[in-house]
Parts: sequence; structure tokens; C-alpha cells
Amino acid sequence: MPIEMPSFAGFDLITQRFDPIVTKGVSYMEGRRSEAMVSMTPYWVASYSTPTPHLAHLGEADAFMMDIEAGETFRAFDTTRPRPLEYLKGPLAGTRAGGGAFDGTATITARTFNSVTVSGLPANFQFRVSDYVEVRKSDTLVSLHRVRADVQASAGGVVTLPIRMNLDAGVFTLPLTANFEKPAFLAQIDGGSWSANRQKTARGIGFSATEVFFS
Repeated sequence: MPIEMPSFAGFDLITQRFDPIVTKGVSYMEGRRSEAMVSMTPYWVASYSTPTPHLAHLGEADAFMMDIEAGETFRAFDTTRPRPLEYLKGPLAGTRAGGGAFDGTATITARTFNSVTVSGLPANFQFRVSDYVEVRKSDTLVSLHRVRADVQASAGGVVTLPIRMNLDAGVFTLPLTANFEKPAFLAQIDGGSWSANRQKTARGIGFSATEVFFS
């Protein structure tokens, strides 16, 4: 089971980088022509840092580090945008248009390689370009995407989201869940990236991570 990133009072993990990586080769030809070919599956990378004045915080961070350096995966999310932009003060709550409490998850009723249709949202729920959606088949099979345009759910809580980074529709078959509260990719720490400054006047940690895939 993937573990969660550290989150406790007074400990603010700052996202320095949170980007998809697309591996692309470019061939330059005669006549001022070039061809590009995308290879491999796109993947996410992230880097984090935090200043902290408290030794207790470093202890919590050390415990997290020992877990992930032992090979454990964790749920990496963008701490600057942990939920849709219109609802950053969250966490997400409210009532689904069809009734029932909304907890940041909803049901994907249809999907293509570049869109997902979601039901079970609050009425008129608003998405902005570059909000995140996590497509979840199971705890260890997730796919993270950015929304490509501003779009609003209907009064019935249904929306079709255009997404960036194509969804592997052959792997992510229905039923699927959409998650909008701390939407994440599954990550492992980059070897040698962990740093922890324990000097009283400059305490802090930093590390980077890369997406891993499970079948």
C-alpha cells in the first residue's frame, strides 16, 4: 500500500517541481525539415523542500525517508494545487448533486485517451485549466492528468474533462474512480536526492522523486 507524504502541523512541504516528462527524439533532415517521435510512456517527476525550525519535524521526516528509501512507494502530489483551483481552501466537501456527501472522489462513467466523463460531483462544480485529476483503478494503479481547459459540471454533477497526457484506455478500463483531493502519482525517491540540514539556524529537508508503474 503506498504511503502518504508527511503532513503534520507546522510542517509545510513545498513543491519545487511537478512536471510530466515526455521522451522525444528529433531527426533533422535535408530541406529544413525535422521529424519528432515520442517514445516510451510519459511519466511524472517532482521535487520538494521544506524549511523547519523543529527537531521533531526532522524526526517525522526521517521516519518517512527511511520508509521510502527502503523501496516503499508514496503518493506524490502538487502541494501548491492539492485540489481544484476554485477550492484550494478545502479539503473538498459538500453534497453531490444526486445526494450524499462529497469527499473529493467521483465516478468515471466513460473515458477516451484524452478525456474522462465524471458523475457524482456537486452541482456546477468548477474546474480550471491545469487542475489535476487522478484516475484510479486501484490503490496501486493510478494515472495522473492535467485538465486542458476551464469546464463546469452540470446541475446534475456531470462533466467531461479534456486531459493532457493520454490515458492508457487499455489498462484503465471501467469501473474507475476520479480523485480530486490531493490527486497523486505513485512515486519512489530518486537515489541520493534526500538531504537534511540539521543546523539550528538552517534546518530543512529536500528530495526528488519519479513516477513508478504497477500492472
